Amino acid sequence: MSRAASLEREGGAAAALAPTLTHPTHRQPSGEAEVARLATASAALPKLASKAYEPGVVDLLFGLLCDVARRRQPEVELALRGQSLPETVPRAVWRRSLQAQGIWFQLLSIAEQSTAMRRRREIEIESGYDHLPASFARVVAEAAAAGVPAEEVRSVLQNLKVRPVITAHPTEAKRVTVLEIHRRIYRKLMDLESPRWTPRERRALVGALGNEIELLWMSGELRREKPTVAQEVAWGLHFFSETLFEAVPLLLEKLEDALHHYYPGERFETPRFFQFGSWIGGDRDGNPFVNNEVTRATLHENRLACLKRYRQRLVELTQTLSITAEALPMSESFNQQLSRALLQSGDGEAIAARNPGELARQYLTCILRRVDATLGSAQRRGAGARIEGGYATADELAADLRVIEQAFLATDSIALARTYVRPLRHEVETFRFSTVQLDLRENSTVIEKTLVALWRSRAQDGAELPAPQSPQWKAWLLAELARPLDAETSDASRAALLDTLPPLEAETLQIFGTVREMRRVVDRNAFGAFILSMTHHATDILGVYLLAKEAGLFSDAAGVESCTLPVVPLLETIDDLRRAPEILRELLAVPMVRRSIRAQGGVLEIMIGYSDSNKDGGFFASNWELSKAQTKITRLGKELGVPMAFFHGRGGSVSRGGLPAGRAIAALPANSVNARFRVTEQGEVVSFKYANRGTAQYHVELLASSVLEHTFKSEREEALVPKGEFDEAMEALSGASRAAYAKFIEQPDLIAYFQAASPLEELSALNMGSRPARRFGARTMQDLRAIPWVFAWAQNRHALTGWYGVGSAIAAFLAVRKERGLELLRRMYEESRLFRLIIDEVEKTLAQVDLDIARGYAELVADRQLRETVFGQIEHELRLTTQMVLRVSGGGEIAERFPQFRERLARRLPAINQVGRQQIELLRLYRQAATDGERRGYLVPLLLSINCIASGFGATG
Repeated sequence: MSRAASLEREGGAAAALAPTLTHPTHRQPSGEAEVARLATASAALPKLASKAYEPGVVDLLFGLLCDVARRRQPEVELALRGQSLPETVPRAVWRRSLQAQGIWFQLLSIAEQSTAMRRRREIEIESGYDHLPASFARVVAEAAAAGVPAEEVRSVLQNLKVRPVITAHPTEAKRVTVLEIHRRIYRKLMDLESPRWTPRERRALVGALGNEIELLWMSGELRREKPTVAQEVAWGLHFFSETLFEAVPLLLEKLEDALHHYYPGERFETPRFFQFGSWIGGDRDGNPFVNNEVTRATLHENRLACLKRYRQRLVELTQTLSITAEALPMSESFNQQLSRALLQSGDGEAIAARNPGELARQYLTCILRRVDATLGSAQRRGAGARIEGGYATADELAADLRVIEQAFLATDSIALARTYVRPLRHEVETFRFSTVQLDLRENSTVIEKTLVALWRSRAQDGAELPAPQSPQWKAWLLAELARPLDAETSDASRAALLDTLPPLEAETLQIFGTVREMRRVVDRNAFGAFILSMTHHATDILGVYLLAKEAGLFSDAAGVESCTLPVVPLLETIDDLRRAPEILRELLAVPMVRRSIRAQGGVLEIMIGYSDSNKDGGFFASNWELSKAQTKITRLGKELGVPMAFFHGRGGSVSRGGLPAGRAIAALPANSVNARFRVTEQGEVVSFKYANRGTAQYHVELLASSVLEHTFKSEREEALVPKGEFDEAMEALSGASRAAYAKFIEQPDLIAYFQAASPLEELSALNMGSRPARRFGARTMQDLRAIPWVFAWAQNRHALTGWYGVGSAIAAFLAVRKERGLELLRRMYEESRLFRLIIDEVEKTLAQVDLDIARGYAELVADRQLRETVFGQIEHELRLTTQMVLRVSGGGEIAERFPQFRERLARRLPAINQVGRQQIELLRLYRQAATDGERRGYLVPLLLSINCIASGFGATG
């Protein structure tokens, strides 16, 4: 019996889903009587222990969902309670049962977030905020206790930069409409925690909760069409409007409070260290729907989002701060500033007459008028639109807010300044006039084609094109970078150059012109960096610098001094990670590159890819090669005097780097963080972390405090000190693991097995993102994107991207080193954070594998020999990996050391397994359908099954 099947039996279908509800064959009361029963049951929520869920919350949600199913489609309730539907039921019932299971997984996730929030509150109440995991208070308290001097803290704060980057990779199956319902359900669960409600009020709250679940039932779960980039932009901005605008000022306040408490008498300047980036509307790599016009539209929408937020907050402040001059006399300095603001408003007398004696209101009204003018200009979207009476930059708005903040501080009204004005100023300084810093991303292949077109436009007749990456090619790039531009004719020559290039190459060059244009229109910090996917050589990066020069993105008119747009190489394959020091050393030998880095803040950022390195070499090898690369790049930076910072390209699933954030950061190599951290947040991860206020505040603090903790402890903590024997063992394990993985994925016809034994091809119809599943339209293993690669292996319950090769690696290691080797691995498991993290996540992934269901998918492969060969290899490696992982960890069975994880999985597996069996049959029927009409009939339930399994595991790609 597989571990997943064992967990399913452990959970039990009906018991796992609703342990206190009556037998499913009994008719349940509906309507007001049922609401009253559930309201009474929810009134006494027991104290939490180490549970993943609050039992009362789970029972309440399940009961309300069953009540909806009973009234809307009674047969579906049987499926919810774990019973199989008869084969004779109409297809509509089949679809509804799949949708209902998906809704249940969503509700379980909300219950999990609610329970986690309650647990954090209880810890804080019982032990204090400084005992709360992942809090600034705990990190700063430990630093003070360890004797970290205040001067070192100031130095760290000066360099501190944390930026999660929201991407639009196609891994989010939930529409914004559904996310909004989820948020309302979460908030109603929070309301129900309060003991203040009367029985009548509690019944009303539970009834309202039931209404939201019914709305989920009636809302279309699947997108009718593939989302546009504009819809993805709206999806990303949704989280800012709901939670993130508010979360960052609270984060800054928590850090300031912790510093003042644990370093009394010391003064600290807390910079705006936490900002968000985005790829939505700027990521062109393989997405033909992102062009310069889309990027411009994205920047305008980003600008509108923050300006609307500032306007809303200013209206609230103007209504709130009804302070009279008699009650709180302001300083002469403020009065002079107010007089100037009233005069500049053009309507000063009316403003003063409307709020006589209320000086704060008058001043805020003047600010509001200017924001309104700025917002009006933004809504017109004209590149040359003048801002009559508005703010040209976010700095001007922040300066005006600082005036009134200082006025309150000068009158000893510290609470007023901190509570009302400072959070808004922090928002403006953080989100500026662009909400996020938009990164641009393109593939090195596309950049190379554009450079070739540029060479041809300037080459003399008969000249031979140098081979890209040849010494002659590099010499041409360096010569072009050194050639001064004619400042007087540069704009005209740029326009003429665009006319000489083919359309796609002209569009690529114009990316950089868009940066130049939109920095003036939106915000000087509207863009983050240019990310070069699949960077293989230093000349790839030099080529980006040349295109930036041609578009006028250098600091000097001649275009030879320094580039104003950071260029970030993305190293994705294991070979490129290994060659990283060579690539970067060659790059940093170019003086212009050094000058550019200096002008941009003195730090070179390198992005490292978890997804493609995993697809390239397997889970163990990917993690070890990423760790080694960071160590070597950090050393190179010290040698060359150029600090290095890492941008971690993590995905949602374990196979793509989606590890627990705190543990993942803690396991990074010593000195590799150094107070600077960027990470991608994508798809379902974004909604899980940032959809609700409490969880959003927790996750931003978790991320920032983990970065701060790693920086403080990097050279002090034994766990981060490199150990030669550990590194040697990791190298041996990584090599053996990669060899086993490579032998598997490189065998003939694996893609044929994968396509038949998984819903790989059908994923493209799920409409989860605007980007195609393959680069450049190819259908090879190399061009298949990492997301569908992981997604499809998870759907068919092989999940091999998170474990394959690990068992062979450990077995080979122990075959050579015997008991001494096992003793070393067990010591590494206790002392090496990286090794422990890898083994733990492999173990959790193994718990999600179900060979019985996987075998059902394999039966879809028509070629018997291929099926038996491939599946036999998977079965053998799974048994070996399970055995080896338990030998290293000392566990008795898979996942027994993770009780909360086991509980979550046990609750979900009965339904996931049931849906998986349905999906196998749906795939067979869909593929065998004789007509397009028949295929369309099976498509919706098939897509619902994909969506449902993804929701059940909480991750897609």
